[in-house]
Amino acid sequence: MRTLISEPVDREEEKALRRRAKLTAFIREEAAAQGFDLCRITSADSIPQAPERLDMFLAEGHHGTMEWLAETRDRRSDPRVLWDQVNSVVMFGLNYGPDEDPRTLLDKPGSAAISVYARNRDYHDVIKGRLKEIATRFAARAGEDVKVFVDTAPVMEKPLAEAAGLGWQGKHTNLVSRSHGSWLFLGSIFTTADLELDAPETDHCGSCRACLEACPTAAFPAPYRLDARRCISYLTIEHKGPIEPHFRPMIGNRIYGCDDCLAACPWNKFAASASEMKLKAREDLKEPSVAFLLTLDDPTFRSFFSGSPVKRIGRDRFVRNVLIAAGNSGDRALIPQVEKLASDPSPVVRGMAVWALKRLMLDEEFLLFAQRRPTETDPEVQEEWKLAGVS
Repeated sequence: MRTLISEPVDREEEKALRRRAKLTAFIREEAAAQGFDLCRITSADSIPQAPERLDMFLAEGHHGTMEWLAETRDRRSDPRVLWDQVNSVVMFGLNYGPDEDPRTLLDKPGSAAISVYARNRDYHDVIKGRLKEIATRFAARAGEDVKVFVDTAPVMEKPLAEAAGLGWQGKHTNLVSRSHGSWLFLGSIFTTADLELDAPETDHCGSCRACLEACPTAAFPAPYRLDARRCISYLTIEHKGPIEPHFRPMIGNRIYGCDDCLAACPWNKFAASASEMKLKAREDLKEPSVAFLLTLDDPTFRSFFSGSPVKRIGRDRFVRNVLIAAGNSGDRALIPQVEKLASDPSPVVRGMAVWALKRLMLDEEFLLFAQRRPTETDPEVQEEWKLAGVS
């Protein structure tokens, strides 16, 4: 009797296993067809350590002014809180590695360094479009519900990617892959489907400290911990208002983001060839001149960065960053352009122009310029004049 009873159960289990295998193979094939370099799967409960790590990050204030990290804490730390029906989490990786070391641009102060990820179309839009194609086909095939997430959603992509086996979170807190180094865009599909799970990746950083030592602003208080308030990517992208004077010389010519810790990772040399569908950098964003970028008003900024993630920080914050690069360039030929921006309608632009002029002008030139400046009413710009030695 036991044999007769168990046979239907075994057949049902076998049928479920076959279905799981077919659906898993299908989504991997779709991922490859859409140009993703990696596709791995984990369970919705695979990151139990995430809440504690996130709480520590928030408690130490390392998120700076990124209040949304605290506001979305519960949903961010557990996929099942974000969507209680999720069963499997499919993680995708797309290689965006540059053809050359982006740090070579740091030796060209007349050129502006834009982070590699932002040198083409906004990757959020590109990846989300590809994931929606996969999700639509998968849902039709599986008869299961799906949800697509890319970066801006409250999903802890890097811990999930590690749990799925795409790579591990390195000492710079970014994902590192043995096949693609530190250059991976991530995205995810949550689904109610039961899929085959991949083994998590283990940490292969060893004793290496290359990424930590490469950081210009010492933004890593310890391995695997980032203080965003000191990170150039945070300062040039997320931070509003004036950037603390202490950090300005360290920023150099980095006007949008920073790739130093990523580029320093030794695993980059083992990276596989880039996908044919990889986002290629726009030629005019590989090495734009500081002089040109100083000329951008709001309409030309929006036009020049149309479709680019750079556009989201707005012209004023962007020109603030370019003025820091101008002040660090030592190029006195930029003085007329910077002088013009000292009368810009935006206080954050005027204030940073004061700092840049102090760096570029001779002392007597700066004092003469200060004497003919218009009356300044903005307190933050007044503070910049005081820091420059003018009351």
